[in-house]
Amino acid sequence: MKYAIVIEDAGANFSAYAPDLPGCVATGSTVEETENVIREAIQFHLEGLRSDNLPIPRASSRVEYVEVAA
Repeated sequence: MKYAIVIEDAGANFSAYAPDLPGCVATGSTVEETENVIREAIQFHLEGLRSDNLPIPRASSRVEYVEVAA
Protein backbone atom coordinates (compact mmCIF):
# COMPACT_ATOMS: atom_id res chain seq x y z
CA MET A 1 0.00 0.00 0.00
CA LYS A 2 1.10 3.53 -0.64
CA TYR A 3 -0.33 6.40 1.44
CA ALA A 4 0.23 10.11 0.86
CA ILE A 5 1.90 11.91 3.75
CA VAL A 6 2.35 15.59 4.57
CA ILE A 7 5.53 16.73 6.33
CA GLU A 8 5.52 20.21 7.81
CA ASP A 9 8.28 22.32 9.33
CA ALA A 10 7.16 22.89 12.92
CA GLY A 11 10.01 25.24 13.86
CA ALA A 12 11.97 23.14 16.33
CA ASN A 13 11.17 19.87 14.54
CA PHE A 14 9.07 18.39 11.73
CA SER A 15 5.61 16.86 11.93
CA ALA A 16 3.82 14.52 9.57
CA TYR A 17 0.37 13.09 9.02
CA ALA A 18 -1.40 10.81 6.58
CA PRO A 19 -4.60 12.45 5.24
CA ASP A 20 -6.26 9.08 4.59
CA LEU A 21 -5.59 7.86 8.15
CA PRO A 22 -7.10 10.35 10.63
CA GLY A 23 -5.15 10.45 13.88
CA CYS A 24 -2.01 8.94 12.39
CA VAL A 25 0.73 11.49 13.12
CA ALA A 26 4.46 11.58 13.86
CA THR A 27 7.29 13.99 14.60
CA GLY A 28 11.02 13.95 14.07
CA SER A 29 14.14 16.10 14.19
CA THR A 30 14.76 15.93 10.43
CA VAL A 31 12.63 15.33 7.35
CA GLU A 32 14.26 11.93 6.88
CA GLU A 33 13.61 10.90 10.50
CA THR A 34 10.02 12.15 10.27
CA GLU A 35 9.43 10.15 7.10
CA ASN A 36 10.74 7.00 8.78
CA VAL A 37 8.66 7.59 11.91
CA ILE A 38 5.42 8.25 9.98
CA ARG A 39 6.03 5.05 8.00
CA GLU A 40 6.24 3.13 11.30
CA ALA A 41 3.18 5.00 12.61
CA ILE A 42 1.17 4.03 9.53
CA GLN A 43 2.16 0.37 9.91
CA PHE A 44 1.21 0.47 13.61
CA HIS A 45 -2.08 2.24 12.81
CA LEU A 46 -3.02 -0.38 10.20
CA GLU A 47 -2.13 -3.22 12.58
CA GLY A 48 -4.41 -1.67 15.20
CA LEU A 49 -7.28 -1.39 12.72
CA ARG A 50 -6.81 -5.02 11.68
CA SER A 51 -6.70 -6.28 15.26
CA ASP A 52 -9.92 -4.34 16.02
CA ASN A 53 -11.54 -5.78 12.87
CA LEU A 54 -12.03 -2.27 11.48
CA PRO A 55 -11.84 -1.48 7.78
CA ILE A 56 -8.53 -0.36 6.32
CA PRO A 57 -9.03 3.00 4.59
CA ARG A 58 -7.97 2.91 1.00
CA ALA A 59 -5.32 5.34 -0.10
CA SER A 60 -7.21 7.99 -2.02
CA SER A 61 -5.37 11.28 -1.39
CA ARG A 62 -3.18 12.68 -4.14
CA VAL A 63 -0.32 15.08 -3.75
CA GLU A 64 0.34 17.61 -6.47
CA TYR A 65 2.24 20.86 -6.67
CA VAL A 66 0.94 23.93 -8.45
CA GLU A 67 2.98 26.92 -9.54
CA VAL A 68 1.80 30.42 -8.71
CA ALA A 69 3.33 33.83 -9.25
CA ALA A 70 5.18 35.08 -6.20
